[in-house]
Amino acid sequence: MKYIDEFRDGALARQIGEHIADEADPDRHYGLMEFCGGHTHAISRYGVPELLPPNVRMIHGPGCPVCVLPIGRIDLAIHLALTRDAIVCTYGDTMRVPASDGLSLIKAKARGGDIRMIYSAADALTIARANPQREVVFFAIGFETTTPPTALTIRQAQREGLTNFSVLCCHVLTPPAIVHILESPEVRDFGIVPIDGFIGPAHVSIVIGSAPYEHFAASYRKPVVIAGFEPLDVMQAILMLVRQVNEGRAQVENEFIRAVTRTGNLKAQTLVADVLEPRPSFEWRGLGEVPHSALRIRSRYRQFDAEHRFELNYRCVPDNKACECGAILRGVKKPADCKIFGTVCTPENPIGSCMVSSEGACAAHYTYGRFRDVPIVAAPVHASAHATAQAL
Repeated sequence: MKYIDEFRDGALARQIGEHIADEADPDRHYGLMEFCGGHTHAISRYGVPELLPPNVRMIHGPGCPVCVLPIGRIDLAIHLALTRDAIVCTYGDTMRVPASDGLSLIKAKARGGDIRMIYSAADALTIARANPQREVVFFAIGFETTTPPTALTIRQAQREGLTNFSVLCCHVLTPPAIVHILESPEVRDFGIVPIDGFIGPAHVSIVIGSAPYEHFAASYRKPVVIAGFEPLDVMQAILMLVRQVNEGRAQVENEFIRAVTRTGNLKAQTLVADVLEPRPSFEWRGLGEVPHSALRIRSRYRQFDAEHRFELNYRCVPDNKACECGAILRGVKKPADCKIFGTVCTPENPIGSCMVSSEGACAAHYTYGRFRDVPIVAAPVHASAHATAQAL
């Protein structure tokens, strides 16, 4: 199967790992952040860290849209379902993100809220057409990948004159978040998170292209390699980053040439620009307020803006004090550093957002990596067995 089996060849992965070990300078350490949750999942699933030399460390970034969704935004969606009698439609993983008062969208649904899981933005339009007497709100989340379908849905609703449909827009943007990480004290001032380069997101880059990363690669002297989600993609991207670091280069390179171009999908970009515009600021879970890092609906489509229609006021809500998701999303801590990881907080009962989606750092490590954290202790040899062995 082209682009599947051939990009999961274990022998080739080990060969690339040997090249990385040969080319990595033993006198220095390499801190490489994968921004996208799809890469985090692939790295854990395929055991990529085990193929790397000890001085090449992968740092998990905040690249899961479910993980970075702040509690206050989920509270708004729950409010619409429970107190405004709206039908709230959203994607599957969003249903389980912890919110205030022990609630989540799926728990609010159990309390009587009409909250429906959908597979596409178009499904929300179908529900609105079928329920003309009810307000239908699409709770839209995601990076640049899922933004064009939301914009297309809003434009279609305007063409059809749907008066009962609106969108609670929570789409966020990748490049501003990367800049925010590089400007954070942990990276810039204290060096707690030593980032030498980034693995750039795959699906996002198909839409926006590789050009948007060039500015901060040059300004912050941090190389970026855009990579696909298969294990050989990731391994090759790591090798390319190690080479850039060794050579003192800070460029944007494209490993994922089979899908990503420098300019991206211009038609999708034009569509998004027509319907949506940047917000002055937006809260990310774990990162706080990030300037110009999210999108809102333009004024000419305001009748489809749920925040305007229902006069919603956003309120920042702090995370659970026992949860370390904020530090994990910034790369400051690893999942196993959280005291409730794998005990109180599991994929079946997520306390933090990183445990919800399979692309979250905690969920990926829980599924594929938590047993690697357990030290191997040799079992004691029974005296009689020792005597037998001596006799033999």
